[in-house]
Amino acid sequence: MLNFLSKKIFGSSNDRVIKKILPLVDKVNELEKNYEKLTDDQILNKTQELRQQVKNGKPLDDIIPDAFSNVREAAKRSLGQRHYDVQIIGGIVLHRGMIAEMKTGEGKTLVSTLSAYLNSLQNNSVHIVTVNDYLAKRDSEWMGVVYEKLGLKTGYIVNGMDESERKKAYSSDITYGTNNEFGFDYLRDNMKFSKDQLVQSDFSYAIIDEVDSILIDEARTPLIISGSAEQSSALYKIVDRIIARLDSEDYEKDEKSKSVVLKDNAIEKLEGFYKKEKLLTTGNLYDINNVTLLHHTNQSLKARYIFEKDKDYLVQDKKVLIVDEFTGRAMEGRRFSEGLHQAIEAKEDLEVQVENQTLASITYQNYFRLYKKLSGMTGTAKTEADEFFDIYKLEVVEVPTNKNMIRIDHEDEIYRTLNEKYDAIVNLVEECINKNQPCLVGTVSIEKSESLSKILKKKGINHQVLNAKNHLKEAEIIANAGKPGTVTIATNMAGRGTDIKLGGAEESENLEKEMKISKDSGGLYIIGTERHESRRIDNQLRGRSGRQGDPGIVKIFSFFRR
Repeated sequence: MLNFLSKKIFGSSNDRVIKKILPLVDKVNELEKNYEKLTDDQILNKTQELRQQVKNGKPLDDIIPDAFSNVREAAKRSLGQRHYDVQIIGGIVLHRGMIAEMKTGEGKTLVSTLSAYLNSLQNNSVHIVTVNDYLAKRDSEWMGVVYEKLGLKTGYIVNGMDESERKKAYSSDITYGTNNEFGFDYLRDNMKFSKDQLVQSDFSYAIIDEVDSILIDEARTPLIISGSAEQSSALYKIVDRIIARLDSEDYEKDEKSKSVVLKDNAIEKLEGFYKKEKLLTTGNLYDINNVTLLHHTNQSLKARYIFEKDKDYLVQDKKVLIVDEFTGRAMEGRRFSEGLHQAIEAKEDLEVQVENQTLASITYQNYFRLYKKLSGMTGTAKTEADEFFDIYKLEVVEVPTNKNMIRIDHEDEIYRTLNEKYDAIVNLVEECINKNQPCLVGTVSIEKSESLSKILKKKGINHQVLNAKNHLKEAEIIANAGKPGTVTIATNMAGRGTDIKLGGAEESENLEKEMKISKDSGGLYIIGTERHESRRIDNQLRGRSGRQGDPGIVKIFSFFRR
């Protein structure tokens, strides 16, 4: 009751933070006409002037109005985009080492230029962390023209780059890259013998996009650099062949914890198989002498009965690729640890690679604590505000939207059976097509996206599919997803960092006409095929619709599981 009354009288804590920021926004707006009169060279020189002021001891907070005005003008000239007042608020929130919760389509990528530019004036490199290589490259090139207009160098780091390319990227004023790449570069640097071999720059300031995914969902995910161990890989093939002979009543599994346990009668059965193959010559499976065989058994059980193809991993070019459960993307170059990857290779009848031993390891949580200053952006942070503060001392600030949200969020529709649910989804997709309304159908795995695709094909419904298998077409698929009557099936790859514009990509012909058709039909219709375990991932999917005041509709379908 007391909390309710204080909010009524004084406003929420979030309102008070925003209220304190507004005078700074007014100052930036007052300077706008002055900066419009500057030549390109004067904008460039302004960066050097501000750097000198910082060098002479002027606090960054004191130059916010000038720095932000310079960035705003540079963006107008290079991109034709002007930072809205709410984006100026977002930039100040980031500079103050907080998390800016901003809805989809509010221009988080452009917001980051404000704080990144301001903090680079201390002659420190700023790292901007994205959730995938595609966004790292795209954002670096997209925002790079703004930074270039301001006299700053921009670089990006993606998978497959050699050390010289990485070193060059880190020497830039602003460096874009994924959490994976930044983390692994740190581990590799820690294995170097001299300072001149290091590629990574200092840990001054990082801005993390989709911060809830990286600092909460993946916080304890270990980044591991490994080397070859002496363990025999051939044993995985033999053990897998034997494990495949077990029946479903021989084991109990818990898919949530990804564990599987043999029942007592199955242990004797398995030991009998091993004895015939002369793998078990003395004692029982749990004797200390048979620890290697037990290890292979446990990993093969998981590979066979817990880890599913096209859900937990996919097979491409005779390689097992891990699928990130939060982003839906294939994690190139990453391997399951402790022999699990080898067990899956054996299960899929692929060449079993040599098992590795850990040489260096760090979690994302510990890696990002290395930075002197940290901030982040996402559309879904408030639900985890307590955790952000307890672990990282990061406050969450909800930044107002530039335009009011008019999206319609329907109640879930629940059906008795899976078939009834799919029938309802297909009917809704057909309704969207008949109305020329674009729709995005969200699924939780590659396997389910492909199953739904088969159903639509049988119905003769044209559609496009976005999942980890065809990630190379991602830009093209997203560019078309907002076109009138377009049907897109996607895993949670489409849930983060994707901006689906009504009418399609800006490059398309008849953009204004197609945008009007998509808007008049009700905007992008988000069709969720089931609830995800994480409410934030559901909210990320919702957030693809209703951007910047556009119309949109969301409905999630479920069925009773017996």
